[in-house]
This record gives sequence, C-alpha cells and structure tokens, in this order.
Amino acid sequence: MDAALLVALGLLAQSLGLSLGVPGQRRPSTLYPWHRAPAPGRVRRAWVIPPISVSENHKRLPYTLVQIKSDKQPLGSVIYSIQGPGVDEEPQGVFSIDKFTGKVFLNAMLDREKTDRFRLRAFALDLGGATLEEPTDLEIVVVDQNDNRPVFRQEAFSGRVLEGAVPGTYVTRAEATDADDPETDNAALRYSILEQDGPQLFSIDEHTGDIRTVQVGLDREVVAVYNLTLQVADMSGDGLTATASAIITLEDVNDNAPGFTRDEFFMEATEAVSGVDVGRLQVEDRDLPGSPNWAARFTILEGDPKGQFAIRTDPKTNEGVLSVVKPLDYESCEQYNLRVAVQNEAPLQAAAPRAERGQARVSVRVQDVNEAPVFQENPLRTSLPEGVPPGTPVATFSAQDPDTQRLQRLSYSKDYDPDDWLRVDGATGQIQTQRVLSPASPFLKDGWYRAIILAYDDASPPSTATGTLSIEILEVNDHAPELSPPSGSVCSKPDQGSGLLLGATDADLPPHGAPFHFQLSPRVPELTRNWSVSQVNVSHARLRLRHQVREGLHRLSLLLRDSGQPPQQREQPLNVTVCRCGPDGACLPGAAARRAGGVGVSLGALVIVLASIILLLLLALPVALVTRSRRQSGDKGFLHGLQDDLRDNILNYDEQGGGEEDQDAYDINQLRHPTELAALCAPLGRPPLRRDAPFGRVRPQPPRMLPTSPADIADFINDGLEVADSDPSVPPYDTALIYDYEGDGSVAGTLSSILSSLGDEDQDYSCLRDWGPRFARLADLYGPP
Repeated sequence: MDAALLVALGLLAQSLGLSLGVPGQRRPSTLYPWHRAPAPGRVRRAWVIPPISVSENHKRLPYTLVQIKSDKQPLGSVIYSIQGPGVDEEPQGVFSIDKFTGKVFLNAMLDREKTDRFRLRAFALDLGGATLEEPTDLEIVVVDQNDNRPVFRQEAFSGRVLEGAVPGTYVTRAEATDADDPETDNAALRYSILEQDGPQLFSIDEHTGDIRTVQVGLDREVVAVYNLTLQVADMSGDGLTATASAIITLEDVNDNAPGFTRDEFFMEATEAVSGVDVGRLQVEDRDLPGSPNWAARFTILEGDPKGQFAIRTDPKTNEGVLSVVKPLDYESCEQYNLRVAVQNEAPLQAAAPRAERGQARVSVRVQDVNEAPVFQENPLRTSLPEGVPPGTPVATFSAQDPDTQRLQRLSYSKDYDPDDWLRVDGATGQIQTQRVLSPASPFLKDGWYRAIILAYDDASPPSTATGTLSIEILEVNDHAPELSPPSGSVCSKPDQGSGLLLGATDADLPPHGAPFHFQLSPRVPELTRNWSVSQVNVSHARLRLRHQVREGLHRLSLLLRDSGQPPQQREQPLNVTVCRCGPDGACLPGAAARRAGGVGVSLGALVIVLASIILLLLLALPVALVTRSRRQSGDKGFLHGLQDDLRDNILNYDEQGGGEEDQDAYDINQLRHPTELAALCAPLGRPPLRRDAPFGRVRPQPPRMLPTSPADIADFINDGLEVADSDPSVPPYDTALIYDYEGDGSVAGTLSSILSSLGDEDQDYSCLRDWGPRFARLADLYGPP
C-alpha cells in the first residue's frame, strides 16, 4: 500500500488543511490515504495518519467521523470497506462505512471506561473486486468525560489509637477510586473530613487519605469511640463527590489506679476448717473492664505470718475474695488484723495518679467450735513377728483434744479390723492381739495388716477422728528345709552318669529359704569316703560317688540347712540305688528290674490272674451261645418274655488298668516340663507305698532345671527316670502291668446299630413298646405315629 489511512483529527487538519469528523464540526474531512506525493530523487512512501478522536457519550447518531478516498479510480468506481473491533468484531455495529463514498460513521454511544480506542483496517477495491490499494490502519481514540463519581473502597473505615496519643499519630487510611481517565482531572481525587464529634482531634491528608491525631486530650474514660464523616471529590476537589464514615476507637491504657471502696472491712471465720471463703473486698477502677488494666491483684502485707489466708480475684466483679487456706485455731488466736493492698495486673502508667485507697484493713474474728481429736502420728506403722500369741501388745494409738478450754474425755474404738485380730482399750487407746493371726489370712497384703481406729470426745454431738494402723507381719524362720526327692539312683562307676540331682523346699518366705546348704551328715563321717555333694545353684546340689561301690540300695543321711536368721537345719535320710549303667549313663534294664525288687507282679500272681480269666471265659461262653441262638429266632415275644429280667443279663467286670485314669503306673510327670512339675506332683491323697522303696516315704518333688546344652539332655532324662523309680507310691516305669481281659468279639449287637441304617424307613421301632415303659419313650420318638 502506498499510503496509510489518516485518523487523528488534530494532526490531519494541520497537515492537510481538512475538516475532520470531530463532534461540533459541520462536515467531515476527506482523506486520501493512498495518495502518493511526488518527491524527485526519493522513493515515495505512504503517509502516517494520526488517530481520530471522538468524545464518549456522543448522543447525535449516526455521526460522520471521516471520509476516505482513493485517487486510482474516478468517483463511483471504487468500493470501500473497514474491518476490526466495532465493525465485524465485538462490539459489532459501532462503526460503518459507505462503500461508494468512503464516509465512516459512528452508530452507537461510546464508553471510554469500557473501550478507550478502536483499531480498524480500511480497504479499497474496484468494481470487479480487485484490490486497488494495500489495506491501511485507521485508529479511533475515545476522549474521556467526567461521567463517573469517585467511590470509597469501604462504606466505613475503622481505626484504633491509644488514649493519650501524641499529635500526629497515625490512625487509619481512607481510600477511594475513580473510573475516569487517571491522566485527566476527571480522576484527580481530594479527601476531606466533613464532620467529627467534639473538638477537631483528627485530620486527613487530602492526597493520601491518611487520618492522624492533631491534638492531645484523647481520654477513653471520657470518649471511647469517635465517628468521622469523610468526603472525596474528583476534578481536584471541584467535581463529583462521595462520602464515607470512619470509626476510631481509643484503646485503653492503665492510667487509673484501683482503689478500695472502704478503708476497713470486718469478717468472721470458723476455726478448724480450710478452703472456705470469709468475705469480699470491693474495689473501683475506671479502666476498661476485663482488661489487664482493670483486673485487680491483692496482696496481704501484714497480719498473716503463718499464711493462713489468701485473696483471689473474682474475674467478673473484680472483687477480692478472702479465704482460709489453713485451719484457724481459736485457742491460739481469736482475731486476725490484716493489711491488704491492691494493684492492677498491668503496670500503671508513670504519669497516672496514685489511688487514694490503695490499701485497706481487714479484721477477721475467729469463731470457736468443738474440734475433733487429733492423732499425733497418723498413720501409725509398727511391726510384729508372725504367730504372736493373744495378748501381745501392738501399740498405743492415742489422740489429743485441741479444745484445751473445754474439759472433754476421749474414747477409742475399732472401725475396721477385717480379721478381728485386735483389741482396743477404750480409755487409753492401747492395742493388743486377741488371737493368733493366720499367715494365710486374706487380709494380709504384701505382709501388712491394716486397721482403722476411732477417737471421739464426749461433746454433744461428739467429734470423731480416724487413725490408720498399719502392722507389718515379720516373717519368722520356723520351718527347716525338706529334701526333694528323698531317693534316687546313681551309676556304680563314678565316671558314668551325672550323679543324683538333689533339691530342697522350704515353707518359709524369703529371706528364710534359699540358698540351701547340702552336706553329708557329720554324724556319719564314713559317708564322705564314698560320696560327695557339690552345690549346683541356690536350691539344688548333686550327689556323686567317689569310687565304685557295690550295687544295690544305700541308705545315706544328709544335713540340709536354709539361710534364715537364725538358720533352720534338718538331717534327712536319702535312699540311693547304685546300678550298672550303659554308655549313655542310664541304668541298664536288668539292673532296673533288680532295683524294682518285689514291687512287680510275681509269677504266682500271673498264674492266678490267667486262671481267673480262663474261668470267666468258660462261664461267659454258654451265655453267649444261648443269646446268639435266641437272637437268630428272635421275635417280639422273645423281648416280651425277658423285659422283667433285663438287669439279670448285665455282667459286671472289673475296670481295666492303664489309660488316662490310671494313677498306679509309671509317673510320667517326672519327664514333663520342670516348671510344671511341682503342681503336677502334688498328691491327691495318701498313695500306696512300695515295699522296696527306701524308707517308704513320699516327699514332694523339687523343680528341675532345664538342660543347658544337648549333651545334658540324656542326664536330664536319666534323672527323671531315677526319681520315678524312687517314688514309693508307684511301681518303676519298666514293671510288667497286668490288665483284665474281657474276651474277643460279642454275639450281642451294639446300641450304635439303632442309627446304622440308611434311613428311618429301614427300622421298625414299634416293638420297643413291648419292652416295658422304659423303652416306650424310644418307640414314641423313632416309631410310627
């Protein structure tokens, strides 16, 4: 394109001397944007067209802005068009052009606050649609008018400032906006204060809107809140205006000291009580209620050397509440004269005046009451050995009556003595035992027995005191330890086996039990030539042979001593069977049978038992044959004939041995977990004793220690077998056991045959009614209805 479209009104008028389309002019100018000016010796270029200005809110529409022309074709042979925002883009229809004359029209009112300029493209075509000129730019600028009032950002502004603030103290800022062109006076804003309460204490900066104090004298106790009316105007204060309010709150400072309402307060308090309120102290403070500048704090300056009183502040009323925190004693002091002071939680301002009544006197008169007796030592702790006889003195649990000005007598009684063990002297408070306390009493808790003693005076009504008596029952070493087990076996060769593991039990509690000391009886010094005892741990020792001795039973004597004070000891017999052992250190079976001696069943007994079984079978054979024959020919009449003699056909046999309920066979408990051994070995009654067992005495089995390595497992099992063989209440584990014999097979059916069929329809239960009333119920349950 050889030239650009001329749009700016002022520049175009000056350069071309033409009339532009500005509102108020009578005719628009005619532009030749594609006209080429001759310039000899230079390349011709397009003209630069200034923007066209048009005022917003123009109401005479349509309005001709400008006319454009091309000089390539005569008038009427050129078609003009424009494109861009306001034409064929949003907002559409604002501008248009006459395609033959090239006049550009404004068709709608413009709003600069929405769109401040439009950039269009102008085109020139011939009648055939061919391009005559290159497109050129046409810019339309919307000129601003003062059509918008300024607007405050808030309807009400808030600010806070301390009372007594110095002049010039910043409070808050008021802000406003104007939608007009900020580059013109239409948006030049100015702030001012139209109205404020009272004297002129605040000012506002007309350019920034900052509100500050201008005078001294801000006192919250006089005026707590100030309301200001603000104004903002455009056109530098001469245009459109808007108003808003500013609420300024004065913040409290502690410039008023608290003071009592009176110089002296009178109160009364009851003696022997604490934690009670006596009275209230009223104060005044002009500062903000609820703030630290108002909250009072009280101090007792004098008159309470023992700290028996305290003053707390009621947060609602700000009053001081005087209370008794330690019991008062009328007999010691009948009246207290206190001097108290009050101040705020927050420090007082240095320039604030002091209160006239910052201190006051408080007189408290004590009221006398009947006080309860007082135990001098409560709780009282003492100790007694266990098993003390009745009448043993325990303690004197006495009390004193604090009412020294009253002549009163004290009495004593039991309030809690769960085992009825004690007797209390009602006049002196001396306590004695009235029977022997069982060590197994359920009221002994960790070795302590607790009782409650009452002391009361003879006033009306009487006052009572409660005292706790705790008695420690001291353990006494009154039981000697017992050997467990009292018998066992060792290998005849000293280098075989691990010896006999010995244990001990003691009925006394620690420290009067373990560690135990095992020793061969000093009364039989020759024992030490063949035997030795070595300590394993605090409760076990091991007996070994020094050299080989004869096989068989050896009766030893062992001295066993505990660690009590004084120690208890007992000389106890120990039956040791010396046997031949295999390579694993266990007694050989033959040797074990010899050790069993006559405990096993003899050959004669076996013959008698076998003969009895054969005779029993011979007697049962005819009965079985008769029963079988009758069953094969059985009918309802057979059952009917026998219903009265059914009990005679039941044969009673002895119970067979073995199984879970057998208590006379080998004691398998010896091989069970050692931690369960003590409980499992507890005898249920007095078992029969074996004649070959040493001393024929049953002793409790001690807990056995678990093997510490795989090499000790064999010794652990052998020790258990030896202990079992030494138990006189049962035969050895390898003794032959004979059980009763009931025969093979049975000609009679079992009761399970009742339910063995595939269905109820295969059985006929009606015949059960012929067996008698006992079977009639079964017939009703399983037979046909």
